Amino acid sequence: MKISKLVLLAPLALIFSSCDPSSGQKGNDPSTNNAASAPSVPTGQYTLTAAFPNLVIDLPVELTSPDDGTDRIFVIAQKGKIHVFPNQADVKTAPVFLDITDRIVSGGERGLLGLAFHPKFKENGYFYVNYTGGNPLTTYISRFKVNQGNPNTADPKSEEILLTYRQPYSNHNGGKVAFGNDGYLYIASGDGGSGGDPLNNGQNRKELLGKIIRIDVDNAAGSMKYGIPADNPFKNNTEGFREEIFAYGMRNPWRFNFDRKTGLLWAADVGQDEIEEVDIIEKGGNYGWRLMEANNCFNPANCDKTNLKLPIWTYPHGASTGLSITGGYVSHDKNLPGLEGKYIYGDYVSGNIWALTYEGNKAVKNEQIGKLDVPLSSFGEDAQNNLYVLAYTSGKIYKLKPGS
Repeated sequence: MKISKLVLLAPLALIFSSCDPSSGQKGNDPSTNNAASAPSVPTGQYTLTAAFPNLVIDLPVELTSPDDGTDRIFVIAQKGKIHVFPNQADVKTAPVFLDITDRIVSGGERGLLGLAFHPKFKENGYFYVNYTGGNPLTTYISRFKVNQGNPNTADPKSEEILLTYRQPYSNHNGGKVAFGNDGYLYIASGDGGSGGDPLNNGQNRKELLGKIIRIDVDNAAGSMKYGIPADNPFKNNTEGFREEIFAYGMRNPWRFNFDRKTGLLWAADVGQDEIEEVDIIEKGGNYGWRLMEANNCFNPANCDKTNLKLPIWTYPHGASTGLSITGGYVSHDKNLPGLEGKYIYGDYVSGNIWALTYEGNKAVKNEQIGKLDVPLSSFGEDAQNNLYVLAYTSGKIYKLKPGS
């Protein structure tokens, strides 16, 4: 195991001290007018341009919008704030929607990492977050509620903790939460950290680490504050496996998303020493870690690949490719007709952005369409399916536009 793997290979940790995520852009105030627009970056057929030139968000890690007709943008700042602003290019302020910095342990790969709005958010005001906090370090999946008198603020005291699981190390926290077309909440959990999954959490179905989790937030069961969907693969098992598990064998799935048209669940799993991978997640699937790193045996060196789900796409580590995959979206952005139906993803370290064409149950083409010159923490999508790119250390938000 390379020493660097203890501190790298997850999108929010770098071996290069000059890019230490914990330093970030301290002091940036997203409510301040920063009129210096980010430069356009020519990238072949597409150009990266500042979507909201006047805004800077401190260490942004997710952008999303609720389907409530308000056309608002919500952006997570890793240290514990969620910002909200109208979806207008000339917007000058991004007020704080929720501030829970008092309960967050942030830095490296820890912090406020995921946000999902309830499918009926317009009616019930519920939204869900994934964050690391506590001592000992713990992942919290919590529900909050919007303030009745002001839809642009949420009540920090409304927190209802649904699910927790311990984090044995400071890295590989996963962090994404999203609702599927089935109405259930999906959660990405990393293997718990260090390097090489020393506790073998990815393959241990009695633990929630290294998994894609699926729960029913609308129908609590027994002493739990959520229910287990009837078709979860390990529901009512007699072997002590966690019934919340939807799929397993993950290392650090940094961002998954559902294709809004097909319902396919796409995940980008950060690699160990050599390879990054893209997976399509299926119910009950074993995606190999730590038996395998992508297509290659990892531990043991002569692993049995029987019944393991192999990635649909991989790329090797290198200066021209990258070192840490950042998952994105299947594009249905009407402003990007040439990317319709392609999976848009990137690499945190290199800043490369690619479009992957998937046809007939296999990936048939992968094209580089862009490059960000700072760490690429996440992609985003608004209520109209428009795509965004988040620059981690600069705090800027970009759009892809056709034309070089």
